Amino acid sequence: MTGAKALRRTSGTARTTALPRSCTKRKKIMFERILVAVDSSPTRLSTVHSAAAMARLTGARVRVLHVAASAATLAAVVPLEDDSEAEAVLDEAVGVLRRSGVAAEGVMVHALTTQIAGVISETAAEWKADLLVLTPHHRDLFGALWDPRVSDAVVHTGRTAVLLVPEGDGNDPAEPPVTDR
Repeated sequence: MTGAKALRRTSGTARTTALPRSCTKRKKIMFERILVAVDSSPTRLSTVHSAAAMARLTGARVRVLHVAASAATLAAVVPLEDDSEAEAVLDEAVGVLRRSGVAAEGVMVHALTTQIAGVISETAAEWKADLLVLTPHHRDLFGALWDPRVSDAVVHTGRTAVLLVPEGDGNDPAEPPVTDR
């Protein structure tokens, strides 16, 4: 009986014990570095807004990647957009992110259309991105077989978590909606 009383008495007292060191270390935030791959399509702002929302939730830094694509023909390499157009796409995306309160920077890379997926995956790995955000452009079955989507290749070859943002209607607002915190 004295053992039961002793147990009752000690269970009623507050004990303070040190937490294991693993519990007191600063935990890694899920996403600290987000890479956003944007193209020149009108749906790019859906991707940027989604990345901004994720970055605000986690406090992540964002790097925007735009690949200025070129196509190879039998006789020449033909740029699909000039540098000023590519820079405008990049500047727009970085501007939207910064205006929404996200630390952002931009990078432009030149590559052939057949190299875009590899460039995106390599950039994510080199920058040590925790998350890659991009928009899959939808094609019909035959189109997907003939010309596979960049997003499919990135998902299957990269080692970074990928968020695929559905294509918007092209009428995305220039600014993400303001939310109360």
